[in-house]
Amino acid sequence: MDRRQHRRAGGTVVAAGVLLALGTGAGATGCSGSGAAAEDVKGAGDPVTALHRAADALRAAGSSKAGTSMEMATGGTRVTIRGKGVYDYRHRLGRLTVVLPEDPTGTSEHRPITELLAPGALFMKNRGAGVPADKWVRVETSTLSDGNLVTGGATDPYAAAEVLRGTREAVFVGRTEVAGTPVRHYRGTADLRHAARYASAANRAALAAAAKGFATAEVPFDAYLDDQGRVRKLRQRFSFVNGRQKATVAVASTLLLYGFGTPADVRLPAPEDIYAGRIAEEGGTGGGA
Repeated sequence: MDRRQHRRAGGTVVAAGVLLALGTGAGATGCSGSGAAAEDVKGAGDPVTALHRAADALRAAGSSKAGTSMEMATGGTRVTIRGKGVYDYRHRLGRLTVVLPEDPTGTSEHRPITELLAPGALFMKNRGAGVPADKWVRVETSTLSDGNLVTGGATDPYAAAEVLRGTREAVFVGRTEVAGTPVRHYRGTADLRHAARYASAANRAALAAAAKGFATAEVPFDAYLDDQGRVRKLRQRFSFVNGRQKATVAVASTLLLYGFGTPADVRLPAPEDIYAGRIAEEGGTGGGA
């Protein structure tokens, strides 16, 4: 990558379109309560079962708008990358505009990156690193050590929901609201190896790669499901070993889903619009294109 795609922070390079994961946290087992709280727990059903079905509920919903946030913490420094767009759960297609953080002077060094999410592939435009402005970069997600859960600076919404298929332990925390919508809050830990086993064919290889590539296959999370079982908010925490610094980096990915039923017309680039040349790199960052 070229210098425009980097942010130096505490000796770690934060690269656009290359990095991020989900950080620390802990799951727990069992639920307890009395009175109204106990009734709500009963109405929530089995937490693990509800979370296993979350991806199917999104598929049934068809499409939605999506907001993403990825926060990396290392050496006492935090850097956040944000995205916004739409997603088609039935066809596994999404379009996000990803905005990089400002530099220490308060200015942005790079235009927003347009990302197209597709089964087995990530397309990026305005990536920099010597790629012509009118061309797209195509990356096979199964070749990424993180399965594209963090490489693009945004987690694929359906892939994030499929991670929940690997939930081994979870508790029902309680009722709350997300953007005015009543939701049930669950907290737990998913295993990427287990998730890969039960994921859709499109995400199986990517999640299996992530299970091997992250520092740990366990993914702590907080999930907020509406009364239809759809994810409204999902915060997952990954950790990986920075290939250059050999230090463990924690990344928290937060996903907000809303506007269900919003049309998501995502058209993938034509072959002639995909860059076939070499992409400049400057050291490892835990993932790459």
